[in-house]
Amino acid sequence: MKRFVAVVLFSASLFAPVIGFAEEHRLRFYDRDRRDWHEWNEQENRAYRHWLMEERRERRYREYRRLRAERQREYWRWRHEHPDWR
Repeated sequence: MKRFVAVVLFSASLFAPVIGFAEEHRLRFYDRDRRDWHEWNEQENRAYRHWLMEERRERRYREYRRLRAERQREYWRWRHEHPDWR
């Protein structure tokens, strides 16, 4: 029984830093044209969905990370022109 408890405690101590890293890690993207970083949060997600569906008239949602580099740059250009969008 002592070995089992020791193994469980040891395993927990190994995974604690991984869990902490996941909580602190933020998703950020670099805008090459403006040379700045953008944090991807709920507000950015809403703005991106608006740009994709309304401005670009796309019929289906595409994850930002899967867009070609030129489309990503297009989005950041639009975003810098509309900084107050929701």
